Amino acid sequence: MPRVALIPGDGIGVEVVREARLLLEALNASERLDLELIDWDLGAERYLREGVTITDEEFASLAEYDAVLLGALGDPRVPGNEHAKDILLGMRFKLDLYVNYRPCVLLSPELSPLKDVDGPLRLEIFRENTEGAYTGMGGSFKTGTRDEIAIEEDVNTWKGVERIVRAAFDFADTRGRSRVTLVDKANAQRHAGGLWRRVFAEVGARYPAIEQDAMYVDAMVMDLIRQPQRYQVIVASNLFGDIVSDVAAEVTGGLGLAPSANIHPGRNALFEPVHGSAPDIAGRGTANPVGAIRCVSLMLDHFGRGELAARVEAAVAASIEHGRTTPDLGGQLSTAEVGKWIMERIAGDRAAST
Repeated sequence: MPRVALIPGDGIGVEVVREARLLLEALNASERLDLELIDWDLGAERYLREGVTITDEEFASLAEYDAVLLGALGDPRVPGNEHAKDILLGMRFKLDLYVNYRPCVLLSPELSPLKDVDGPLRLEIFRENTEGAYTGMGGSFKTGTRDEIAIEEDVNTWKGVERIVRAAFDFADTRGRSRVTLVDKANAQRHAGGLWRRVFAEVGARYPAIEQDAMYVDAMVMDLIRQPQRYQVIVASNLFGDIVSDVAAEVTGGLGLAPSANIHPGRNALFEPVHGSAPDIAGRGTANPVGAIRCVSLMLDHFGRGELAARVEAAVAASIEHGRTTPDLGGQLSTAEVGKWIMERIAGDRAAST
């Protein structure tokens, strides 16, 4: 029986994970998924209550789960976000979730802020998730004085670069994508950029049928706005992947629609909507649950239920087509009403196909 840990976290994470859980429960019953859903108390409330973010024992326990669904982390009562760093970055690093997969799909042309975007647009970002500028290596000297020195290390290893580049090419090869683009800053970061370019060329040589190119990160974010249809699969370092995926999400409708998967293939998987905890709207019932619901789709695909994942995606697209959305997308429904509409649509589609 696959076990799924549910971590609502903070702010609107609680609201969107609730809708994702209801959907999982419904699919568990109708599709006989045989999932065991287990709630975890990790987040700001626990940190403020007990002074504990997450323990080594809890990390070890989470490593035994088949999947984790995380809502969002971040609370103004914890200005340093200690709990968010320990929990989210902790899971990424300690569980070695080196693939951060962020699919950004334009479900309807009017959702894009770009006036000339039309037709299918699918940008799939593979962000290296365990190295780069997020390792915390470095330090500061004479902190708080006018002579302060701050150094942030950008760590790139051949192993780390090779496996994320290989994951991007494998995905393109198996999913019928014809183009993979590397994003770097090799003209300024000669050592790290040089490593990425060499590995990209070496791995890419094994996929001669796939078109391959490289873009500097500043040129890339401009081109994603100018001609996003040019790109398909994008692979980048931790920092550049973070930046590019947010731009791609906005181009395709906004962070409220964007899911992500943090994966070590064959081992562990963590799914989380890309949006933050949005404490300014928490508790109002207006948070968009689509990012979390699309995380359910990614999880189903991860479990080998691609046909069911496609039904979830189709129901999400139908909710937008029919205007059954939260206020951020111009609709008038609450978080729970959107979740219910999508769930009923999936059930209706199933009934119609049987």
